[in-house]
Amino acid sequence: MKFNPTHALLSLALLAALNTSAHAQDAAAPAPASTPAADTSSDQALDLGTKVPTAADIKEGLFPEDACKELEASGFKCMGFKPAIRYSLPASSFALGSAVVPDGLKRQLDVFADVLRSKRGSGRQVRVVGHADASGSQAGNLTLSRSRAEAVKAYLVQKGAEAQMLIAEGVGAARLKNPANPTSPENRRVEIGRQN
Repeated sequence: MKFNPTHALLSLALLAALNTSAHAQDAAAPAPASTPAADTSSDQALDLGTKVPTAADIKEGLFPEDACKELEASGFKCMGFKPAIRYSLPASSFALGSAVVPDGLKRQLDVFADVLRSKRGSGRQVRVVGHADASGSQAGNLTLSRSRAEAVKAYLVQKGAEAQMLIAEGVGAARLKNPANPTSPENRRVEIGRQN
């Protein structure tokens, strides 16, 4: 069989077109539905800093599956949802050695309380985890971090959240946000996220 350069060029063009078409189909194909991931200590929390979030953002972050339920109730198909978010409230919120909830944190917690109040009776659970920096003893830091979590829980309950929905715990200085500077104020915080 004799080599024909025109046929070879046409064959290469046809292969290139088929390859491009296959890549276009891959790009157009919907991504597989995501499933909620477990909230593990290695996951990063979303640091709110001093920003006061909106209730819609907190609702979507803590209860992302609700958007699916709303879609399905409207006759649409839900293809999955993002995992729930764990929030870090805020860096440097607590004074050294203190579990008193500062005013800036209260403004943020008011938004969380609005969302949690709307979930009363749902049977869902949200974890409030207190953290300490490494400036004290291990036992002292653990006690202080628990006190911070309990203070935040008490504030949320005072604002209308259901007490049995909130699980308060302290981890001391075991999960430093800034391990390079163990006594940094940013390590003194509370994180709020879904209960596993």
